[in-house]
Amino acid sequence: MISTRTCLSRLICGNDKLMRRKIHKYATIVESNNPENVGKKASIQGWVRAVRKMKENVFLDVSDGTSSEHLQVVLKKDSKPESLGYGCSITAEGEISLAPNGRAELHAEKLSVIGECDLDGYPFLPRKQYEQDYIRQYLHLRPRTRAFSSILRLRDIASRAVGDYFKDHNFVNIHTPILTSNDCEGAGEVFLVQPNSKELNKEMMKDGTKDEAAAYFDTKAFLTVSGQLHLEVCARALSRVYNFCPAFRAENSKSRIHLSEFYMIEAEMAFVSSLSELIKETESFIKSVTKRVIEDGQSDLRTLGAPEPNWLDKDFGIITYNEALGILERHKDQLTVPIKHGENLAKEHELFLVEYHEGTPLFVIEWPSQVKPFYMKECSHDASKVEALDLLAPVTGEIIGGSVREDSYSKLESRIPEGLNLNWYLDLRKYGNVPTAGFGMGFERYLQIICGVPNIKDVIPFPRWPHNCSL
Repeated sequence: MISTRTCLSRLICGNDKLMRRKIHKYATIVESNNPENVGKKASIQGWVRAVRKMKENVFLDVSDGTSSEHLQVVLKKDSKPESLGYGCSITAEGEISLAPNGRAELHAEKLSVIGECDLDGYPFLPRKQYEQDYIRQYLHLRPRTRAFSSILRLRDIASRAVGDYFKDHNFVNIHTPILTSNDCEGAGEVFLVQPNSKELNKEMMKDGTKDEAAAYFDTKAFLTVSGQLHLEVCARALSRVYNFCPAFRAENSKSRIHLSEFYMIEAEMAFVSSLSELIKETESFIKSVTKRVIEDGQSDLRTLGAPEPNWLDKDFGIITYNEALGILERHKDQLTVPIKHGENLAKEHELFLVEYHEGTPLFVIEWPSQVKPFYMKECSHDASKVEALDLLAPVTGEIIGGSVREDSYSKLESRIPEGLNLNWYLDLRKYGNVPTAGFGMGFERYLQIICGVPNIKDVIPFPRWPHNCSL
């Protein structure tokens, strides 16, 4: 006797297989133009992206979101539903044929409208081009634009490529916390987290806590700026670990490369004590992921008109911070931002260095300790420098930051910023300590480079920046 649960399971699985067949069938039709499909019956669902009315037929461009390519659907004019129009969702059944241009099309025998689209007030009208500032005002409808749907598919491809790279290189994925009691960077650019309920705050303060912000957890809690310190914990047990998590920075910046909420990919490796080892892993990572994105995302990259990276088969450059300043000094007549020794590079400086290196990404290493976080290892040949790297790339400038971590208990203790309670972090140096090194990459900045998108707000589904947290 078959149980009700078994029947329900079979029904769910059966529907899932049917949906996957439909999606596969759509992608096969629009992307392969396989002659073997001609004459076969197909059923598709999607949204109408264009309508062209001819003497006897209506021609529709239809997309179901699984491909950047549209499928042309041909419908007899006298079979056209009254509510059929641009933006509406449809289901269509018919026979696959080849258009005169050699592309596959569907000659619809049945077509019905699932959801109408009222163009009165719809912000994206057919055959019109819109500026990104305008499109960004409609985040709930932005995924329907062709370019942004391509970006979302490329984001998905890149996400899978990241996971596959780390799996193939024996890294363990760690879900580092979003809520934390520490400011990893020590820069104070954190969001404070506390209950919104005044009644709950009062209740939590009955034990004598005077600081409302610390009442819930008995300590102040923040949205994380980085999971690195937690990865260091796990690396000392699992050797090679990574995360792929949201991070938050409370910066008052509306620039084209800053967000208040973004995604970070961070990796930490035990038994790594040199920058050369870290550089090798970092370069291998970004090249591998990029090759995969280009291989699997060709159609969407074409849709965006994304530039093809000219650096996949080249060695990345490596220069010291002092050498970088020397290059900038020699070309300061081409720069508008003054060069300041002992300080971070300006974005203009970073992009100039990449251009100077013929557009190939460039590692800048051995940074002044005062401009880098407390956990970076002191250079053995110069106590004023740390074993740190920044990877500079086209479009965004810095894309990856990393370092060998300070493994000396006493040196680390002396550098921890006042007010940070990191005794647990110091403990890592007491019990079976090993050298570790790691890097972090801003995922959205990476997507800007690969997609050729100038503004970081246009490579994340729902961007947050100062004075903007809609939806």
